Amino acid sequence: MASHHYTHINIAAGYNYNSQLPLLSQIFEVSTIALRRKNTESLVAPSPSPTIALTTGSLMVLEMVWLSAVDLVCLELTSRTFRGSHGLFPQKFRSLVDFAAFQLCNSHPIYAPLGLNAQKELFNRCSENWKRVLRFLQSVEQSSDMVETSSGNMQIRTGKYHTLLINNSSVYSCGSSLCGVLGHGPETTQRSGEVFTCGDNSSFCCGHRDTGRPIFRPRLVEALKGVPCKQVAAGLSFTMFLTRQGHVYTCGTNAHGQLGHGDTLDRSTPKVVELLECVGSVVQIAAGPSYGLALTNDGTVHSFGSGTNFCLGHGEQHNELRPRAIQSFRRKGIRVVRVSAGDEHVVALDSSGFVYTWGKGYCGALGHGDEIDKTTPELLISLKSHLAVQVCASKRKTFVLVDDGSVFGFGWMGFG
Repeated sequence: MASHHYTHINIAAGYNYNSQLPLLSQIFEVSTIALRRKNTESLVAPSPSPTIALTTGSLMVLEMVWLSAVDLVCLELTSRTFRGSHGLFPQKFRSLVDFAAFQLCNSHPIYAPLGLNAQKELFNRCSENWKRVLRFLQSVEQSSDMVETSSGNMQIRTGKYHTLLINNSSVYSCGSSLCGVLGHGPETTQRSGEVFTCGDNSSFCCGHRDTGRPIFRPRLVEALKGVPCKQVAAGLSFTMFLTRQGHVYTCGTNAHGQLGHGDTLDRSTPKVVELLECVGSVVQIAAGPSYGLALTNDGTVHSFGSGTNFCLGHGEQHNELRPRAIQSFRRKGIRVVRVSAGDEHVVALDSSGFVYTWGKGYCGALGHGDEIDKTTPELLISLKSHLAVQVCASKRKTFVLVDDGSVFGFGWMGFG
């Protein structure tokens, strides 16, 4: 099988947006003509249709370049080649770009595993527009708080006494001003895939055995040496690490079973949560003060730790020492794609852009128009007509970003 090389042209993130579009359009026009000539010359018999050769070359170019949904729309508006369907898709697709968006959706890791009914529901909620479906999928994929910057992909997570930063695959952390300041010392070096921590380690949340004094310089966490991480989540006094391979490690205090190892023993160094190994690859993690959430690639949410305020979503307030799947989602065939853990409540986003909340309803943090606690996930009816792409739960407040760029906030807004 031939290998494919992909080029990433990030138009939407460029500063000189308008000037890049005509140039890119010309590149695509020239590329398709060149591909058409190459294909024609390599055939013993003449091509049955110049249009088919041109269309094939155009689609080959699209497959070689990673484009966002916004890029595809702009390309459709500026290129006559990609704007037309050339009679090949008169009923199903309006243009080559529309067909390309369809192909990208079908190969997307969120869309591909969905059942036919779920795929159809998402397509209908996106006004039967494949470019809008693709925009939804890409927005959800980018909503894990990993942000592209000039210094690489970065993410920040905060606990009560420490802060964690991911820069590409390297993880750094620091504690309060009394226990580690910012951890920026001249000896700091970045090694991709290795984890460094510093700060207050009295609760083992930095992953080192030494708890006698603060760690003022970033120190390599031996337990994660050579284990590249893609996400971290910080609880009150424990930390979760998600690796590129979909494995979860935890360390810190464990009075409520928040480390997910089936016991209440503290862990001074990161230890893999073996009980998650048999349920599938984990794609996202979230941490509340004393509970953890793990989302697997089949859309199942597993919760463990403190059951206070019904944050675990099982209809009761018992602690869970082992990761336990939230059955209400499973029974209804709901596939969750993102989850966010607040201090006293949780918010989740499903594959059709619907939002669910559960936990403590104080101050209206759950968005159901009351202050009643919800013991299991409940659909947010007020946002049912909107296509949500990102959710965030904080202390007694919730924010939801929808695909038209609007942000909905509800709950306690005492400080704005």
